[in-house]
Order: sequence, then structure tokens, then C-alpha cells
Amino acid sequence: MHRELDIVYRIDPAVRNEELNALFAAAWPAHSWRDFRPILKQSLAFVCAYQAERLIGFVNLAWDGGFHAFLLDTTVHPDLQRRGIGRRLVGHAAEVARERGTVWLHVDCEPRWTAFYRGCGFRHTEAGLMCLGPAEGAA
Repeated sequence: MHRELDIVYRIDPAVRNEELNALFAAAWPAHSWRDFRPILKQSLAFVCAYQAERLIGFVNLAWDGGFHAFLLDTTVHPDLQRRGIGRRLVGHAAEVARERGTVWLHVDCEPRWTAFYRGCGFRHTEAGLMCLGPAEGAA
């Protein structure tokens, strides 16, 4: 658990479908309810941000079972965007991915999010790739 200001970041917390769907509905107007349990079960990790025990941010780390992790669904409640929460979610996700043995962190995003992910440390490639450590034999 990491604290910054009044936001608490938790790795792999027991998060409920209702919480995730409420967050996604607030942040993504076209969101349709879904069952996140099978998605999270297959994840390398996921990071949640809480303010006073209310879920206000989320990012998922999918992976290939080896050297590559994939950043998915970076989401921050609209009332709290542009305060560094998304950047911290991505930073915690990258740290966890590195700790769990991945070498490359990928992100694929719409052009409007390119500056955000560059600010998080990603460099521009056709694949949106970030090296997390020694890449010997990890292509």
C-alpha cells in the first residue's frame, strides 16, 4: 500500500465489480457493465487508487506469461483527473511488473493519450514499448 496525499494505492486489492463498473461508467460514457473477475484473474497485477475508501482509479497489467506486460484500462474518475493520479497508477504498475519479472511494458493508446503516456516514461514506437530491465533473450 502506498500513500500520497489522501490517495491510497493498492496492488491487487479485493475490488468489487460494482466499484469498477461505477468508475468506468463515470470515466467512459460508452461503458457497458461487465464482469471484471475473469479479466482480473488472468492479470499479472492491477492497481487501484482510493480516496476515503472510494475507488477513484484503476489500471490493469495483462501479460504473456514471460517478459512482456501490457498496460490496459488506465482510468481515473473525471472529478479527480489531471492531478497526477493516472501517472502514479502507471508508475506503480510498472514497478510491480518489474518486480514480477517482466522486462517490457507495452501500451497501445489513441493519439489523444500519447502525451500522457510519454509523461509516464513510455517512448514512442509503433508498439508503445518501455524497457523495464535487461533485455537479454527477452525479445
